[in-house]
Amino acid sequence: MECIPATLEDLESKKDPLVEDPEHNVYTRFMKSHRCYDLVPTSSKLVVFDTSLQVKKAFFALVSNGVRAAPLWDSNKQCFVGMLTITDFINILHRYYKSRLVQIYELEEHKIETWREVYLQDSFKPLVSISPNASLYDAVSSLLKNKIHRLPVIDPMTGNTLYILTHKRILKFLKLFISEMPKPSFLGETLEELNIGTYHNIAVVRTDTPLYTALGIFVEQRVSALPVVDDKGRVVDIYSKFDVINLAAEKTYNNLDVTVTKALQHRSQYFEGVLTCHRHETLEAIINRLVEAEVHRLVVVDEQDVVKGIVSLSDILQALVLTDGDEVGCFSCPQALLDANAVPHQEKVSR
Repeated sequence: MECIPATLEDLESKKDPLVEDPEHNVYTRFMKSHRCYDLVPTSSKLVVFDTSLQVKKAFFALVSNGVRAAPLWDSNKQCFVGMLTITDFINILHRYYKSRLVQIYELEEHKIETWREVYLQDSFKPLVSISPNASLYDAVSSLLKNKIHRLPVIDPMTGNTLYILTHKRILKFLKLFISEMPKPSFLGETLEELNIGTYHNIAVVRTDTPLYTALGIFVEQRVSALPVVDDKGRVVDIYSKFDVINLAAEKTYNNLDVTVTKALQHRSQYFEGVLTCHRHETLEAIINRLVEAEVHRLVVVDEQDVVKGIVSLSDILQALVLTDGDEVGCFSCPQALLDANAVPHQEKVSR
């Protein structure tokens, strides 16, 4: 058989892109080499609710502490059984606001366990948690696979919750080390080139949209925020799930027929603002803006500020950490144990 020498072009075309560009999965390797324990501060405040706590006290505590969710402790079972989130409050409001069977103001007098067992039994999810010795890659995979925004880090030796991992905290941790790592070429590519974000069927509300309608969109489309637009589709504000908690704090949930604009007058001091971006901006610019502003999302607009899409923290983490060969659906969390002597002190709010 005659041996035909390969040309330079042939060899170039056969190069493995991952070998040619070792920085391609640099962030994946970084996440696999760091543990969830690395993000646990030596001392922090953790809000934990006993399931026997009255609902109105629980949501007031969320507001006063500026947090969006809290682990639930069942004294009878002596373990954590789930999370109380603003989504639970929204589900209750939307389901029972127009009900003739129960008055909304009666619901807040109930205990959390009653909500779980009676009113939200079909929407309460089993607790998803992670070991402090699991990798950050596993944490990102779990957040994305389970479509959750908060992941409790629970010490398997003691059963204590050490910390609550979020997309925001993981991305902020990664950003601390980005300058020390090789810079992948895709950081210089645009959102449009990388196809990052959601650009179809974007859920929005108008300034005069009734609040009850907005809650329905939260429930049915499972989005965490709604851009508020004017008659020309230009973004003027944003109504997020966290804004809904103010209804509980100020007991203004008996009138959900008010407009979104009216409801936004009750916004708390924790409002993070509505930030925008364009599809022609680079991924690096988007990451910097998200981390520096400490927001959960950017509204993608055109030159006239008309809403075109949404870029969330989960979109960014998926693009940075999960490579083409990674299967989120096949994720399984290793139950590695943490040395009990290495557990940091945690200041917990009284249950």
